[in-house]
Amino acid sequence: MKFLPAIDSLFDDLFHDPFQSVSTEHMRTDIVEKDGNYLLNMELPGYKKEDIQMELKDGYLIINASKDINNEEKDEDGHVIRRERYSGSCTRNFYVGDNIKEEDIKASFDNGELKISIPKETIKQVEEKRYIPIE
Repeated sequence: MKFLPAIDSLFDDLFHDPFQSVSTEHMRTDIVEKDGNYLLNMELPGYKKEDIQMELKDGYLIINASKDINNEEKDEDGHVIRRERYSGSCTRNFYVGDNIKEEDIKASFDNGELKISIPKETIKQVEEKRYIPIE
């Protein structure tokens, strides 16, 4: 049984979500240690560099990605036949240490992948108490 083309399209849309790549489940991250740094590779498909903010607060690196999408289709006469809106955001927090400063962290974004390099925080050794003998 065949429906009107607009209704067929509606049923197709139920099974194909155009915004599926933008989800709070995305922000898959791989972390490796190399040359005294932690390297984070974070997948952010569908996001642009402008959609991402990074903040360092109380020893935590906070990464936010958010976007708003407005999709509108019109017929030949300019009448709206479909309008969709999507707002979404996702956040990840990583404890990087209290001695890390903003200038220590390097980040780049290319082709949906955020790459972050963070120096490994060195734990300061607490000096042993040394007593001076009294003669």
